[in-house]
Amino acid sequence: MESQRAAEPKSVGGAAPGPFASFVRFVVCGGGVGVLSSGAVALLAGTGTMPWAVANAVITVVSTVVCTELHALFTFGTGGRAGWRAHWQSAGSATVAYAVTSLAVFVLHVLQGAPGVLAEQVVYLLASGAAGVGRFLVLRWVVFAGSRGERVGRGAAVTVVAVPVPVASGRVGALGLAAGG
Repeated sequence: MESQRAAEPKSVGGAAPGPFASFVRFVVCGGGVGVLSSGAVALLAGTGTMPWAVANAVITVVSTVVCTELHALFTFGTGGRAGWRAHWQSAGSATVAYAVTSLAVFVLHVLQGAPGVLAEQVVYLLASGAAGVGRFLVLRWVVFAGSRGERVGRGAAVTVVAVPVPVASGRVGALGLAAGG
């Protein structure tokens, strides 16, 4: 039976990757899957197969599972696949990311009524990027922290960052992003 704890960080070359290397790997893995996901959401919603929010939810679930495995194996150098606990914790951070992207596109539709696909994609990708930074922090400090001493404990300070998000109408909205500190 697989352990419910996140695997200890290790890699073939010795120590787990540092914060910068992990972030670069996170951007490559998560960003690559994110760009593909963005196209998949547009395809599913644009063809009338399903409403945008449902397409976003389906693609978010699939991409979260794929990314959690990539992050366990490559980004954070755990030396193994992600266990159930890591998948559930990652799903929690993905749920917040889903809410951020959905809210951003909802706000765009409120401000613009019928925005084009390009405007939706720009807002969606900007919101995904902002949520991605928050996910990196959660994954590094909580989900895949292992024994690096980086785990954020209870009562840790939380910093909320407002990320300006330009929308096609010329107005600027703000997305809140919480990060442990």
